Amino acid sequence: MKKAISVSIGHSKRDKKVVIDLLGEKVSLERIGTDGDMKKAAELFRELDGKVDAFGIGGADLGLQVDKKYYTLHSVKPMVQYIRKTPFVDGLGLKTTLERRTAAFLEQHIGSEIIRKKVLFTSGADRWGLAMGFVNAGWECVFGDLMFGLGIPWPVFTVGGVKIIAAIAVPIVSRMPFEFLYPTGEKQEINEPKFEKWYDWASVIAGDCHFVKHHMPENMKGKIVVTNTTTPEDVEFFRERGVKYMITTTPCLEGRSFGTNMMEAAFVAVSGKKRPLTLPELNQLIDELHFEPQLHRLND
Repeated sequence: MKKAISVSIGHSKRDKKVVIDLLGEKVSLERIGTDGDMKKAAELFRELDGKVDAFGIGGADLGLQVDKKYYTLHSVKPMVQYIRKTPFVDGLGLKTTLERRTAAFLEQHIGSEIIRKKVLFTSGADRWGLAMGFVNAGWECVFGDLMFGLGIPWPVFTVGGVKIIAAIAVPIVSRMPFEFLYPTGEKQEINEPKFEKWYDWASVIAGDCHFVKHHMPENMKGKIVVTNTTTPEDVEFFRERGVKYMITTTPCLEGRSFGTNMMEAAFVAVSGKKRPLTLPELNQLIDELHFEPQLHRLND
């Protein structure tokens, strides 16, 4: 049996272990959270290095791909400093390939129910592939990179704006503690409604589950959430707020949609190549496995 492990600096109560079948082979997937402790995550990677087939880097990105420019997040480097043998991925490959297909999936399955093609992205820089899928499908977009990432209440209305902000801000903030940019550990459970104007404006709210939840208003009746790394508790949270549909960019496995880092690690493990897969290789596997986002109806 192949084994892929995602070590995450997220909350440990979101941990999950499942065994799935990929290409006729059993693959064990396990997510281990360290409650915001990056040093503990690094030590776990050291302990497991060479003992599993692939690692996922969870709760953090090693870098951001914004169009053709890659920005390293230097504050995350210590998390992987002890890995020597096991190939590791942070999910960027699936964000670039699988998530780009999400807009087409949404339109195919529930497009007839959407009156206003307006989408709020919690971050365009973090989800460039997902965002470009909607942009290329003709959706009106608002990008919340400044709002959700830095707490600055300024929406960004263009792809060019996201690229400019990334070029200016990421080289600076990439050296700050990662928790400055993204909620870790128990902070992931806090909900402080904010930026309600843009939640109300959008038909679809898309992005990282913790970002989507962090500032979600009480009334989300009829909205569509596009996200992943959802637990049953997250699904119930969305249902109680009135969300009509949830689309997870990765399939749900025993009630849990794992992050792109976990699923990409599973692909690396089953491939047997002992290295991260190229984008063409990932696209080929996605097609072979008939992998696609998953639609969940939460309310009438």
